[in-house]
Amino acid sequence: MAAHFGRRLRKGAATTAVAAAAVAALSASQAPGATGGEDHGRQAAAGASTPLPDPGVDGTATGNSRYYTDLPPLDSPAPAPSPSPSGDGTPVVQGDADAGIPATVLAAYKKAETELRAAKPGCNLPWQLLAAIGKVESGQARGGRVDANGTTLGRILGPQLDGNGFALIADTDHGVYDGNSTYDQAVGPMQFIPSTWAWAGRDGNDDGKADPNNVYDAALAAGHYLCRNDWDLSHDTGLHSAILSYNNSQDYLNLVLNWMRYYGKGTHSVPDGTGSLPSHPSDDGPRTSAPGTPPTPPKHPSAPHHGKPGDTGQSPHPKPPAPTPPHVPTPPAPPTTPTPPATPSATVDHLADAGTAKLTATAGDAFGAHIATRAETATGTAVGKIRVRFTITGDTDATFAGGESVATIATDAKGVATAPELRAGEKTGDFKITTAVVGHKAKGVDYTATVTARAADTVARTDDTPQTCTPGGEFAGQIQVKATYKGAVADKVAATATLVGAAADTTANDKGPYFKDADGKPVRTLTGLLTDDKGLLTLPKLYADDTAGTYLLRVTLTGGATLTVELKVAPADPSTDPTPDPSAGSSTDPSTDPSPGTPAGS
Repeated sequence: MAAHFGRRLRKGAATTAVAAAAVAALSASQAPGATGGEDHGRQAAAGASTPLPDPGVDGTATGNSRYYTDLPPLDSPAPAPSPSPSGDGTPVVQGDADAGIPATVLAAYKKAETELRAAKPGCNLPWQLLAAIGKVESGQARGGRVDANGTTLGRILGPQLDGNGFALIADTDHGVYDGNSTYDQAVGPMQFIPSTWAWAGRDGNDDGKADPNNVYDAALAAGHYLCRNDWDLSHDTGLHSAILSYNNSQDYLNLVLNWMRYYGKGTHSVPDGTGSLPSHPSDDGPRTSAPGTPPTPPKHPSAPHHGKPGDTGQSPHPKPPAPTPPHVPTPPAPPTTPTPPATPSATVDHLADAGTAKLTATAGDAFGAHIATRAETATGTAVGKIRVRFTITGDTDATFAGGESVATIATDAKGVATAPELRAGEKTGDFKITTAVVGHKAKGVDYTATVTARAADTVARTDDTPQTCTPGGEFAGQIQVKATYKGAVADKVAATATLVGAAADTTANDKGPYFKDADGKPVRTLTGLLTDDKGLLTLPKLYADDTAGTYLLRVTLTGGATLTVELKVAPADPSTDPTPDPSAGSSTDPSTDPSPGTPAGS
């Protein structure tokens, strides 16, 4: 069965009506809760009217290459778990052989799921989807034939994409990944074509490189690929779109969904190299003889007819035939490298800007303008249906929609490719977006984008409590301010708080009120402050030294918003002291002290 992985076959020749019917039957039998007249998440049968995505918009992961059509068993992988003999309540799983996934491959899928849950929580990627695609694409890396680091033992290659039964994709990687410098071939356990791996590739095992032949790298790359475009895989719409973007085939969608559901019912780990192998490729063309096999020699001519004299006008005693020289087979001609036919991308001379507006955005916001690039010939004629790769470069955390730093978009009939929405991160400053024609060297055009800091144009206190304190004491409560920008909450805006002596003074005081640092020492300037998601900023508690006086606290935010708060340090006012004077009510002044027996006031 392993021989199927290296065999070059033609697509569309062997996906039989029986297999298609089996897929449809399996779809119905394994759909949870399927009832007449309802579709509880079941995929459409082959040939249904479910719209397929345009493969030219962003290509496909595999180039619509070969895959394996083996169906999951009709029975559940763990139909009746038995109780644990240890009595701890853990069921013993006795699954079908097809439910077993090689240990390293299974670990790679689960690791990718964990990383995607953190990086793109809205995607809701299940590892069972990666397992389903890995089963269909390569039989779980040929039954788990990987080394300790997860790299396959030998390359897993699809057929060359020469347009003969498959898509036509001329070489894009100079043979680096697939060893083919004429045409591209799908590579690795998840079968990425080189042009897709160039931007989707990831380092999943933290060894410093992204290798499509490594199951950890390939699984993480597949996860990011499936999670692009903000697809939510917990819903059918996003799930189906993601799978079809991997291989644009309704039969492929049906098959992957069936394996995903099968693995979702239970699976188990098996040793690497012992996984079951698929045996039914989606394409099964005619076999050819092995290269270098000499042609079959022609048969020797028959001896001349020996009839009766006069039958043929020959002499009754014809001469014996001349001896036939021994046949020497002609050696086969040396193989020739096929010349790929001209493609539209080969006619592109350069890329030009197509009216992109200035690219500026505040940190955390989306850029208002989209990048539009036009593919042109040397004479300026537009070239449609070629792929343009947009790549974000520089020290930035800006991304395209979906969290990717690279996007591949096909040009329309006017030769224009419009990049996805560009979103600013938190890093401010300039960065670049470069463009290139996929599979062809042509002069690109670069774009500069600028991310500005979050800003506030207004800041005010949330209360008006006077800020007073006695020398050596501490101010009651903490000062809180709220920032806005054009009337809206200004969140994550940087702020500075400084204690100054006068409104015109910009330098910090060396006496008077102060904050405390982590060591409890006085500090009169605070930097690195940020408003929260409600635009609020609560300052640390303020203290006073022994110097009385009136001081100012100045709060300044990015964008120019400024607030000044008055602080007073003064001794307590005796007239407001509520403590009674012990001498009150007695007097030593005889003129006011009534004599004994004399009524008061007389």
